[in-house]
Parts: sequence; structure tokens; C-alpha cells
Amino acid sequence: MKKFTLPIRFGIATSGCLIAYFLVLSLFNLHVNGFYSLFNSIITGFGIYEAIKFTKVLKGKTFDYRQGFAAGITTGFLATLIFTLFFAFYATEINIDFLPALSKVWFKEYHTGEGLLFFTVAIMGFATTVVLTLTFMQLFKSSNNLK
Repeated sequence: MKKFTLPIRFGIATSGCLIAYFLVLSLFNLHVNGFYSLFNSIITGFGIYEAIKFTKVLKGKTFDYRQGFAAGITTGFLATLIFTLFFAFYATEINIDFLPALSKVWFKEYHTGEGLLFFTVAIMGFATTVVLTLTFMQLFKSSNNLK
């Protein structure tokens, strides 16, 4: 468990930033516009980058690809899970007018259930995590090229 404490901390911090960003958008009623969710990938990316970077600093010369990949995936997946749970709680308990307003903007032709929306939020977060972790590991991996 000790080897995952750093990514767990970064995952919790990243989810806190995602939740804070969502709540700031909701103050201005911009949270129904899906375009603003693109900034979520920047927040998640920063958390993943920092988790991998700090893991590399802590491990030093023993840092390998597997450790960095595990740190990035753990950070992103935890942040996604916490944010998705908050999103579901917000949409069903705090602001019950949020889902109809979101549906009016994005789903004019057909009705989608709440579960599908929550599943989509989770899948988007997981996909972003995998892509960003693989991308950032290209920066942190050691080169096997001859010098």
C-alpha cells in the first residue's frame, strides 16, 4: 500500500480541483455547456504529470516505466471515480434541474437516462487518464539509445 500513497494523494487533490472547477462553472451556470469540460483534461493531465514526476524523483535511478505508468493510472482513475461520484450526487441530490437543463442543450431528439450520463463521464475520465499517462511516460522513460 505504501507504494500507492503518492498517487492516491495526487488523485484526491486532482479530484478536488475537478470538483472545484465544476462548482465555479455552476456559479455562472456554465456547467451545462459541455465545451467547458475540455479543461478537465488539463486539470487531470497536470495531476497525472505531477504524480509521475514525483514518483520519478522519489525512486531516483530505480524508476522504471511500470512504476510511472502505475502512478499515472492510479492518480487518474481515482480522480475520475471521485469526480464521477460527486457528479452523480450533484445531479441527483443538489441540483435536480441540472440533468433536464443538460438534456435540453445536448440531447434534443431522445431521452437518455442518468446512468448513461454518469457512465459517459466515467469513461471519458478513464480514457483521458490512459492517453495522458501513456503520453507523459514518453517524457519520463529512460532512453535505450546508444550515446
